[in-house]
Amino acid sequence: MSITSALSQDNGLIITARDTVPVEPVEFDMLSPSKAAFYSAVLPGLGQAYNKKYWKIPFVYATMGTGVFIYARNNKNYNRARDAYKLRVNGKSDEFDGTDGKIFLSEDALISAQKSYKKDKDLSILVTVVFYILQIVEASTNAHLLQHNVDENLSVSPKLIKDISSNKSIVGASFNIKF
Repeated sequence: MSITSALSQDNGLIITARDTVPVEPVEFDMLSPSKAAFYSAVLPGLGQAYNKKYWKIPFVYATMGTGVFIYARNNKNYNRARDAYKLRVNGKSDEFDGTDGKIFLSEDALISAQKSYKKDKDLSILVTVVFYILQIVEASTNAHLLQHNVDENLSVSPKLIKDISSNKSIVGASFNIKF
């Protein structure tokens, strides 16, 4: 609370103004970002739930689930091409030998398919791990930013100001604090 006094020159009148807005201290949990990161590392999406940002959880599972799905599909196709190649080398019938209306793939095509599916499989693992790490970082960052005052009384707005002397527009920004 602040008190401001002013003296008048006329008759010695004293004016006293008091700040009537009570200021309550805001308590922050300094471990909140690390807790959110830990929870997200244990179970993806749990850090977002800890931050009460429930709407982000479906996005976490959609991205991670997509990566796992693509990995599983590429792994299945890789195993099909590998098994067909092994059978072909041993002189046995496989699903790509061209008999009985089956698709024909040469041995070189089967080797190329194995390489392609393996590359795609590895890439999907990498993308899934990146999304896993990003959701941990997002939960921690969000928990950290929740501790800051970002209400409507703080604003930055760009303005165009007309310079009278040169008749050109000047770009500026104003910082307004409303009490």
